[in-house]
Amino acid sequence: MKLLGHRTYVGGLWDQIGNHQFKFLLDRGLQPEHILLDIACGALRLGVKVIPYLQPEHYLGVEKESLLLERGLQQELGAELAERFRPKLLNNSDFAFELLATSIDVAIAQSLFTHLPPAAIKHCLQQLRPWLKSSGVFYATFFKSTSIQRRSLRKAHDHACFFYTIAEMNDFGIGQGYTVEYIGDWGHPRQQVMVAYRLKPQIDTTAAS
Repeated sequence: MKLLGHRTYVGGLWDQIGNHQFKFLLDRGLQPEHILLDIACGALRLGVKVIPYLQPEHYLGVEKESLLLERGLQQELGAELAERFRPKLLNNSDFAFELLATSIDVAIAQSLFTHLPPAAIKHCLQQLRPWLKSSGVFYATFFKSTSIQRRSLRKAHDHACFFYTIAEMNDFGIGQGYTVEYIGDWGHPRQQVMVAYRLKPQIDTTAAS
């Protein structure tokens, strides 16, 4: 990372993808009062766009690479905006969202599931479920395949790609208590497609009794 630089390390296209994510969220109804969780936020490629839009302390970022968080705060966001908007950042590799202790309106994972095996995707969805509001939504990108792939890798890998069918992405969500909306092409420059997960409505069994 030190040799490549943090922008290149996370895949380049820094402003293009950051702006594209921000516009997508705005088009989907993101409001300043919403609590946004940016999973695998890296060096704040989305964060620098959305933090000044959100109310203070309404941006939550989770990232396993501590150096990326440091670079994002120091070189991308800067001390003035960090002090004014007070983003909450968590250095964690196990989706321990409970450490943020905040209910979430909108979550996004851009180019995370592309590097995760099925077990890790299920774990992420499971960990998020208690913290996503009943009206909330989780957007995640993935590389689409038309058939189930044979996968030799069993662990997450920053520089290897996993491909999934729409049916697999549906099953991951349904198995963890979500409804699933396949959004598909959202104009990503590397052809990652988008899916949205929402909590299944709770059935009120007391009304009929």
